[in-house]
Amino acid sequence: MTCQISLDRINKYYGAYHALRDVSLQIDQGQFVALVGPSGCGKSTLLRTIAGLEGITDGTITIAGEDVTHLAPRARDLAMVFQSYALYPHMTVRRNLTYSMRLKRRTRAEIDHAVTEITRITGLEGLLERYPRELSGGQRQRVAMGRAIIRDPKAFLFDEPLSNLDAALRVHMRAEIRKLHNRLGATSVYVTHDQIEAMTMADHVVVLRAGRVEQQGAPLDLYDRPVNRFVAGFIGSPAMNFIPATVTPDGGHVSLELPGQPVLRFGGRRPAGEAVMVGLRPEHLQTGPSPDAANRLTLPVAMIERTGAQSYVVCDTVPEVMVSAPVRVEDTDEIVLGIDPAQLHLFAPDEAGLRLDI
Repeated sequence: MTCQISLDRINKYYGAYHALRDVSLQIDQGQFVALVGPSGCGKSTLLRTIAGLEGITDGTITIAGEDVTHLAPRARDLAMVFQSYALYPHMTVRRNLTYSMRLKRRTRAEIDHAVTEITRITGLEGLLERYPRELSGGQRQRVAMGRAIIRDPKAFLFDEPLSNLDAALRVHMRAEIRKLHNRLGATSVYVTHDQIEAMTMADHVVVLRAGRVEQQGAPLDLYDRPVNRFVAGFIGSPAMNFIPATVTPDGGHVSLELPGQPVLRFGGRRPAGEAVMVGLRPEHLQTGPSPDAANRLTLPVAMIERTGAQSYVVCDTVPEVMVSAPVRVEDTDEIVLGIDPAQLHLFAPDEAGLRLDI
């Protein structure tokens, strides 16, 4: 694949505050990349440096083989879709869509042809003569995307475009954005704090924390093999459970620091007596007896949340354990959980929390 956007050791300071720390990233032509992380991690700052809306302290930004590090935003040929839609309130949908073409003095025939194509792609038929105030949130976002598409840019940049929408509309719009991406064969960089959006929409996910890339790769790679406890806890919903434990003298089991629980076999070897943090995803905890009787936990139940297809069981332990069951769970004082050793993760107990090989 051809590299469309390249970031090489990007650093950004605001005074003494180090907002971006040696960020390097390669985005291929046609790829959909999601930048995800908690508030303040630097994902929007990184997007704005690609757009040229923020300067960088050092590093290099290349777009389509051209060094654009010091180019103005308008010279980078990128289209950005903002959280706030950024539509001109005094212009109709048609005039919002065609603003960039009118600035370039395109012919009336070119503009009419582009409007016909864009309204078909974005489903804006019948709305062209309305003003933004007369549109719903989802319709405004479609206009914002249509305005970006009509420019035929080198890449699309999305800055949390769905965060102002209600939950049902967010699910619908994320599918619409992904379908548009596939139809256009575009290169897209998408910022979100919602890891579900990142997992369901992107080909490549970049997890940031405190201005640094913690891990990047295909969504399922991050889910199956997180490099540290931060990524493991951020990717996946509900979040992964973390339980302190100690490796037993035989090196192939861990003893959980939960009162009255048996040791768990994990199918590998670690140094005897090593302190570890066991990671268990809520959806990998099997409700009911496990075929492997050695890997069973019996935990007290504090609360059960039923959402229809799923039941979320909160166990009354320290630390708290969450279970995601795909079937209805009856009210009970305790729950028996089976654990597949292949689904068990081990991490170092220190602040870095690096993944441990087993």
